[in-house]
Order: sequence, then structure tokens, then C-alpha cells
Amino acid sequence: MSFGAALSEHPIAVHATGEAVGALLEQVGEEPDLVLLFVTGPHVGAFEDIARAVRATLRPKALIGTTAVSVIGGSREVEEQPGLALWAGDVGPARAVSFHATMGLGESWSFDCSDDIALSGASMLILLADPASFPVAPFLEHLRAEQPSLRVVGGVASAGFVPDANRLTVNGETMVGGAAGVLLPDDRAVATVVSQGCRPIGEPLTVTRSERNIIYEIAGRPALERLQQLLGTLSDAELEMARRGLHVGRVIDEHKVEFDRGDFLIRNVMGGDNEVGAIAVGDEIAVGDTVQFQVRDAVSADEDLRLLLDGRSADAALVFTCNGRGYRLFGHPDHDAEVLVRSIESPSVAGMFCAGEIGPVGAQSFLHGFTASVVLFGGPGSDPAG
Repeated sequence: MSFGAALSEHPIAVHATGEAVGALLEQVGEEPDLVLLFVTGPHVGAFEDIARAVRATLRPKALIGTTAVSVIGGSREVEEQPGLALWAGDVGPARAVSFHATMGLGESWSFDCSDDIALSGASMLILLADPASFPVAPFLEHLRAEQPSLRVVGGVASAGFVPDANRLTVNGETMVGGAAGVLLPDDRAVATVVSQGCRPIGEPLTVTRSERNIIYEIAGRPALERLQQLLGTLSDAELEMARRGLHVGRVIDEHKVEFDRGDFLIRNVMGGDNEVGAIAVGDEIAVGDTVQFQVRDAVSADEDLRLLLDGRSADAALVFTCNGRGYRLFGHPDHDAEVLVRSIESPSVAGMFCAGEIGPVGAQSFLHGFTASVVLFGGPGSDPAG
């Protein structure tokens, strides 16, 4: 398998495009199976010309791309500055598609794909979505019901958050709304890593009373009482992390005997009610769900990503990281990119900072926050099950 990645920080779009395309031509040549394009806000006005030039020069079989506040190329992260990143790979048959969403009666969404046949036969979807026009969480819920075996990885465009602030491309054609995707029908050389950046505290316990996103009881006792007891056992450092932001991890696959980091879907604790002893979280929790409280900081996020990548082998990677990570979280640039390049021992890494990250937990795909969602390609140690 042949892969490559290129990054240009030139402030003039035509020069940035030439630099990145030229570097990719040297690495993978013409007509790769798949190319992804990521550009930052200063290049939004030239996005259509950039996408067409990339397609005309590289002539990929499938091309998708979007705009972002920051981009990744190799071990570099270009944050809130002019940046253009390209990634190319011979991944086998790939089909670029577009999606659009329509609000129907009863505030229910319907979704259209430009190639329903290819969608029904795919095992993975790499998805880039516009934040103002495409409801990612309902779309993922729709796919979980219609195609439960389809894994979805990607991110929400982040160059802006109002209508028409972002651009998308599918095979060189520019879109100002909806979502762009690429379908991969064969996942033998593809693995996924979803690092939600949290560290568990306490023990996993079963929810014994709940309603929608309100947890009333955990293991037969008021949820708030359980939480307060746990807080009393924490170190000063853990307490400080909990004060900055406390989270709940919900186990996705309840058939497991033991639970590890990758088994939890992380959601925020939104508040508590002393009168009834309940806590509210950013997700619906059912009676019988297993939950565990979690904390997050730079150290936990670093540790989580490294542990989840440990032992992985790959020839290339795409990374979709939260726009709240990077320098804001770690206090220095290039964290996720450097960890990934060193872990897989390949510079063929590219991606974007997102306004929401998409990736599977267990066998189901979700929309996340403060997450690094990674697709690994090739390598003898890759695990197709993710």
C-alpha cells in the first residue's frame, strides 16, 4: 500500500496548493485511490479553485475535503493560521459521495445519499459534515438503525459556525452545505482509535433508576450520593480535575465481563439536584446501563491517546481532533500529530481540528467532543475490528 501526506503554510492559496500537490506527487504519484483535502479559514475563499486543482493534478479515484480552523500534516498542527493539508492513499475501491438532510414533519430528519447502492455495501464511511446544515447525531442514529455494521469516522467542519462559513468538496465539486463522505467497502487494512481523553475514577456501577438524561439511582443509592462519596476519596489533583469538568462514561457493549477505556462513551455531567439526589448528563441513560465517572485534563488526554495507540502498527493515518485540544489543552503545539506519527512510525498523517468528532465506541459510531478520532491504514498489526 502507498500513502503520503503533505502540508503547506504558505499564505497564498495557489502557492500552498502547488507545494502540497507537488509533495504528494513525489510520494504517491498520480491516480491514488483516495485523496483528502483540509484547508484553514484564510483559504476558504479559494477552496473551490484548490479542490479543482488537486483533482486535476493528482487525478484521484475519490476526493473529499473541507475547511477547518486548524489542520494537521505529518507531525505538525497548524492552528488558526493559513494551512493546507493533503492526504493520499491506495486503499482499494473507494467511492466519494454527498449527503443532504431535510427536516420533515414532527421535526424528524430524512437523509439523502448520492449513491445509496455504494452506501449499502460499505463497511466504513469517512464523513466530513457542515455544522450549520447537517445534523450529525441524528444521521448517526439513522445509520445505527439502518446499517448497524457500518463504522463512521470523521469530523464536523470548523472554519466557522454560521451558514455558508464552510466549504466541502466531493470529487472537485464544491458544496456549501450537507456532508461529504467516502465509502470503503473492504476494511481488512483499516482500524479505528477513538481517544476521548478521559481517565476513569471509582468503579463501574449499574444504573438502577433513570429517566432520559437524568440518573436518579446508581447501584440502589441516590446518584448524587454515590458521586459525593466518590469525590471524598479523590486526591487533590483529581478533585481539581473534577471541578474543571466531570464526566460519565456509559458502557456500550454490556456483554463484556471487564471494561477498559475504549468501552465507554463519554458524556458531560451537567448538574445535580440535592432535593432528589439526581444528576443530569449529556446523554440518555437507561436502567441497567453500566456507568463510571471520568475526569479529563492534558495528562489524562495524553495518556489515553498513547495507551490506545500502544501496540498498533500502521502505514498511515487520518486524524480528526477537537478544536479544544491542540495548544489550548496541552500548552504546546503538535501534540496529537506528534504522538500519532511516533506511535505508527510513519509521517503519512493528516487531518483537521473539528467542531465535533465522529468515531465508533464498540460497534456503534457516535459524535464526540474533546476527542481524537483516528483511522489507521495498512500495517501488519492493524485490527479491523478497531
